[in-house]
Amino acid sequence: MLIEHWHAFAAGTIFLGVILLIMTEWINITIAAFLGAILLVFLNIMTLGEAISYIGRSHGTLALFFGVMVLVRAFEPTKVFEYLATQMVILARGQGKRLLLGIVALTTPICAVLPNATTVMLLAPLLPPMAAEVGVDFVPLIILMVIVSNSAGLLTLVGDPATYIVGDAINLSFADYLLRLSLGGVLAIAVIVFCLPILFRRIWRKELNSLDHLPHPKINHPRTLAVGCVIIVFVLTFFVIGDGMVVKVAPPAVALMGAALALLLSHQSKIDTVTHILRDVDWATLIFFMSIFVLIGGLEKTGIIGQLSHILAIVIGQNIFFGSLLLLFTIGIVSSVIPNIPLVVAMVPLLKKYLVDVGLAGAEILHVGYGGDLPAQVLPLFYAMMLGATLGGNATLVGASANIVGAGIAELHGRRISFKTFLRYGIPITALQLGVSALFLTVRFLIWQ
Repeated sequence: MLIEHWHAFAAGTIFLGVILLIMTEWINITIAAFLGAILLVFLNIMTLGEAISYIGRSHGTLALFFGVMVLVRAFEPTKVFEYLATQMVILARGQGKRLLLGIVALTTPICAVLPNATTVMLLAPLLPPMAAEVGVDFVPLIILMVIVSNSAGLLTLVGDPATYIVGDAINLSFADYLLRLSLGGVLAIAVIVFCLPILFRRIWRKELNSLDHLPHPKINHPRTLAVGCVIIVFVLTFFVIGDGMVVKVAPPAVALMGAALALLLSHQSKIDTVTHILRDVDWATLIFFMSIFVLIGGLEKTGIIGQLSHILAIVIGQNIFFGSLLLLFTIGIVSSVIPNIPLVVAMVPLLKKYLVDVGLAGAEILHVGYGGDLPAQVLPLFYAMMLGATLGGNATLVGASANIVGAGIAELHGRRISFKTFLRYGIPITALQLGVSALFLTVRFLIWQ
């Protein structure tokens, strides 16, 4: 018994320590999570085999994002992203409001299917030189891009790690997500558009200078890109229909097939080497994911998640209406200072255990690999978690990985985005988005079903 208490104390302390390091950025977040995961094995709280099994439980998440990362990187030599960004500025036709709307229009569809941090990494470096050419401050433009990228992740099941992790836990298909929750993403983007003339009023009202000196990059390897577009259409099509086929094809398998085809295309067309593409994959993020899964496994094995579920049962009881709204705002606030990935990875088993404790679902939902449907009346709790975790990251500079990436790019171009500066835009947008999401959740799932 003493050993069990020691293991629970150690696992909880290590998890909180990692969260603290991630929030404060005292050390690299991947190193912090990796050290914490290895400490659990080193202290014999779990064996190496158990740690790997916890990673294996979330193989779908890892496969999905590895596949998408490879797909994006394979087409980088075509310069298609630079071309699109330049066209966005040209189409502004000298008006600041069109430039802001162009950033929203460009970022939204890309981040609906690609990781937001990867998209910001590709597009944000193009904003400072373009802003200098047209005579506006690039800091608000980068902040706008990262907020849009986070919000657009709600448009599809694969748009954000948080949506996929929760969706995978409740066996929600890509098509079902589009029918049930994509409207929440549309409303989140609509809130941003509503806020543009208020929060970005200087740029909104500005008449831009001449665009004659703006760089006009051309698309490289157009034939290769044309074939690449066919691959992307294939991936998007099977994202939608794969789960409904006689032989089901899950989004992670589709993403990996797309990655394999993109690697083959790059190799055969000689636009890049496989070695270079795989070298540039964001391995740090993937290792971060794996480490977080192990850390949550430590909380689960030592019984901490079970104890927390009892507390949740006392607070919420069987009141799904109250519980959904409470989760939406609580997770939204917490995810503004804690990255949403570890938060949702911890909350999914906690929420499932709570449902069993209060008798709203059978114990079979706790089994690894459970493939059935959860009772329809409890699903709003998980939808609230998706909305809160994804939108809460818009509030602060440390709320999402895309925010940190954007700040780093700004610093490379000689400007520092302070915590206070980001709050000026993030707090009002996030507050409105959470309010609108609460209304959407209430009307769509809690009143009219």
